[in-house]
Amino acid sequence: MSERPRPILSARGIVNRFGSQKVHDGVSLDVLPGEILGIAGSSGSGKSVLLKTLAGLHHPDRGEVRLAGKPIDTLERSERAFLLGVLFQQGALFSSLPVAQNVMLPMREHTKLPTDRQEEIAAMKLELSGLPAEAGRKFPAELSGGMVKRAALARALALDPRIVFLDEPTSDLDPLTAGAIDALIQQLNRGLGLTVVIVTHDLNTLFTICGRVALLVDGTVTVGKLDRLMHDDQPWIHEFLHGPRARAALTAARGDHGNR
Repeated sequence: MSERPRPILSARGIVNRFGSQKVHDGVSLDVLPGEILGIAGSSGSGKSVLLKTLAGLHHPDRGEVRLAGKPIDTLERSERAFLLGVLFQQGALFSSLPVAQNVMLPMREHTKLPTDRQEEIAAMKLELSGLPAEAGRKFPAELSGGMVKRAALARALALDPRIVFLDEPTSDLDPLTAGAIDALIQQLNRGLGLTVVIVTHDLNTLFTICGRVALLVDGTVTVGKLDRLMHDDQPWIHEFLHGPRARAALTAARGDHGNR
C-alpha cells in the first residue's frame, strides 16, 4: 500500500461560533497535494465560513489550520499570498478596474515586478483561464457570468499558488457554462498539479471532478470518496447523495468518464 502524502493543508478541531450558534464543532480535515476536494453541506452549515477559515481569512474560535506545515496565522501576508489563491463567490472583481488590472492586483501588492511584466503575466493568466486577450481591456460589468468566474480565477492564479480555494465557482451559471468551468478546473489540476478546494452545492461538480468530498452536517464533517460516502447512513448525507438530482449528476458523470 502506498504511503499517504503529507497534507498541504490541515485543519484540526475547528470551532466557529456566531453569537450563541456553533456553526462548526471540532471540524478536522486534510487537503492532500494535487487533489480536488469538494466541500458541501446543508444550508447554514457554514461552507463558505469553513473555506475562509482554511484560507486564513477568518480566525476560528478554537482550533488550528496549518498550511505547508506552518500555522496559517503565523504566515506573513505575502508568504500566504504565494501559497494560496482565492476565487470569491460572485467573483468579487473591482468594478472600477479593467479585468487585466484586477488580475494584476496581487502582483502590485506582493511583488516588485515592473508594470510591463505584470501585464504580460496577467495576459497569460487570462489565457490560461480561457479568456481571449481583449477581455483584459473590458470592465467586469461588460463580461458574462462565466467570463467573470474565469477572470476571478485568473486573479487567484496570479502568483502561481500551490493551492486555490473556489467559493461556488459554478453558481448562477447555465449548465453548459458550469460544465466548462468544471472542465477548466480539472484541466488546471491535471496540467499544473494545482491543489483545489471547492465549496459548491453543484452535484455535477462533486460527481464529475472531485476526488474526495467533505460534507458538513450538524457542525461536523465527514470526508471521503463519493463511492464510500454514498453508503453513509446519516440521513442528510443519504438524501443528498441519493436524491433525484444526485442520481442525474451520477449518470452524467459516468457518461462523461465513459467518453474519455
